[in-house]
Amino acid sequence: MSELPELDEVREALEVQQTAASRRYRDATGTRRTVEERQAEGTRFPDSAEHVAARAGRLIDRGGVPASALVDGVRSTALTEAAANERIINIANESQPWSFLPRGARAAATVARISVRTEGREQPHGTGFMVSPRLLMTNQHVLLDEAFSRRCFVEFNVQNTVDNTPDAAVRFALDPAAFFVMDKHLDFALVAVAPAADGRHPGEVFGWNRLSIQQGKVLLGERVNVIGHPGGRFKEVAFRDNTVQDRLPEFLHYTTDTERGNSGSPVFNDQWEVVALHHSGVAREDAQGNRLLKNGGIARPGDPDDAIDYIANEGARVSSILKHLATLQPEPEQRALLAEMGPESGLEQGPAVAAPVSAPVPGPISAPIPPPVAAPSPLPAAGSPHEAAGPAGTAVIRSGLPARGTPAVGGRHLVFLHGRSQHEHEPEELRRGWTAGLNHGLTRAGLPTVDPADVWFPFYADRIIEAIRRRESDGSREAVSASGPFEELNGHSAAEAFAAESTTGLYEQLLLQAAAKAGMPQDGGTTDESIGSALAGRLRRAVSWLAATTDMDALAIATRFRDVDAYLDDRAVRDAVLTSVLDTLPPSGEIVLVTHSLGTVVGMDLVHRLPERLEVSLLVSTGSPLGMDTVYSRLQPPGPNLSARVRRWINAWCPTDTVALGCPLGETWGKLTDMAVENAHGRAHSIEEYLAHAEVAAEIGHGISRT
Repeated sequence: MSELPELDEVREALEVQQTAASRRYRDATGTRRTVEERQAEGTRFPDSAEHVAARAGRLIDRGGVPASALVDGVRSTALTEAAANERIINIANESQPWSFLPRGARAAATVARISVRTEGREQPHGTGFMVSPRLLMTNQHVLLDEAFSRRCFVEFNVQNTVDNTPDAAVRFALDPAAFFVMDKHLDFALVAVAPAADGRHPGEVFGWNRLSIQQGKVLLGERVNVIGHPGGRFKEVAFRDNTVQDRLPEFLHYTTDTERGNSGSPVFNDQWEVVALHHSGVAREDAQGNRLLKNGGIARPGDPDDAIDYIANEGARVSSILKHLATLQPEPEQRALLAEMGPESGLEQGPAVAAPVSAPVPGPISAPIPPPVAAPSPLPAAGSPHEAAGPAGTAVIRSGLPARGTPAVGGRHLVFLHGRSQHEHEPEELRRGWTAGLNHGLTRAGLPTVDPADVWFPFYADRIIEAIRRRESDGSREAVSASGPFEELNGHSAAEAFAAESTTGLYEQLLLQAAAKAGMPQDGGTTDESIGSALAGRLRRAVSWLAATTDMDALAIATRFRDVDAYLDDRAVRDAVLTSVLDTLPPSGEIVLVTHSLGTVVGMDLVHRLPERLEVSLLVSTGSPLGMDTVYSRLQPPGPNLSARVRRWINAWCPTDTVALGCPLGETWGKLTDMAVENAHGRAHSIEEYLAHAEVAAEIGHGISRT
């Protein structure tokens, strides 16, 4: 019996898993030998052609291969499709772009140490990682059951900083009453984590990993990386010198050298996608199946873990865990929590849930950053909750929100003008989200906060989505259908479909100019047709380049410019949008106009149409595409041409924001103040991120207070 008897059951559960892992490893000996023989013959990735093709396709779609290396690596020689796929995977494994390191740091932020309270002590005994804003994944043998998990807690930032000094750990309690699911065979547990005192969920602070049920995440022979807390120590990384040995239907075997305490760690590929849940080492055995120590002796119960001669490790495949979760029949509240794991998990069922936070937000836990209220919806689905039927089955076009009474602060009206893809959100929800972001920045700047009810919020999203659906009904949807069903489009096929919708070719021009401003070489030409359609076309090259060089994935990039195209490409849409905005402005006085994304384009047209009784004392643009001549040349009147009605202009931009690649704007537009800011990873285009910066919020705060 140990001095901590409560942990004996955990130790026994681990030994059961180790025995099962060793049995599976023995049973796979024949397959593993075949893999080793093929590698000895020179086959670097001895996997099936189907798996190799799926892996190559995923690397291209997710920007896992630098765009320039991708083009150079496949166009020098005419290749068969199979050879091209292998070349792509070789490129991805031979070198990594600079973003490999910060993306790894982002992934590491999601990993936490799990400890248990026992006999007045706190004992670290495992690792877990966030897979949604509120759900943490670890091993079943780490948490055992719901009762045991109530005595556990998790700590993030248990690590050394870049200065090699201890970081400030942040503790969260587990909340198994809200959600707890486990499976002994796959050795996983999924548990809710209670929010912090300020109401934020851990995934909103440290980010979370989007699990995918799709194939193509890793091949036999590819490297994997494990991040965890071995022996309860500070966070460590088993980094790249580890390869996948074999792939069973439910488990992976790999050579990563890990220690006890790493139980529950995420196993990542080189693109920092989770491919498996680490759960057990596989020890060397004698002829009788006894586990051996490093000194050659037979291991006995209670022997130190670091004395055992481990030769491999085993992890439960993410796809097998997700398939198991898909078979469950949870209550509606728990179903909503599962749906927050994202669309690639295959668990999105029933009504839409709150949009997930996609990346870690720097800063102490006591400084709240509001969760996002809007995330891009790549392809609007008919019959959404906000598309109530009107007369003759038409969709209801919602109006914006006026402010209450006279301006509450300083006598100037504050107006927010939203960006793209807001049709799935209610105007009041958006107004609160914008105001929360601004208030965070105002608090940091030491200025008074703003009540959402005092903000004017024009709403034009329904006009844009109406135009897109009209295009589809006019026949252009056939181009989308040719690329696959809406819900199955990836970044490349979406770009091709949206380009086909564009009546003047503007969508293609927008995407190509954005890629050019991101540094994509313009002399690349096209690849050989024999490598297949996955590499063909300028649109695909542009999407791949942007995904590799900015903080957005391929599908998000492809959809970013769709609404901009719909607005600039259709005079009727533009007029309808501007009319709806003008209908939700104060009757007279001075306004501080804060715009975002497509809203910066609408706003630039708007200031030329304002009634005489309104003046813009301050224009604030964030995440703006106004630096692209394909955008400003189509304004009315054409730009760059700032209205004399605007007294002062502030432009905030983030270098990793794909939409703002034409920034800074000063050289093009002349007299304005450009502010470069650093938004959180995965939220480069978020309006809440932009407004939460003290320097941006201070300009708005002083603007509305006449100081």
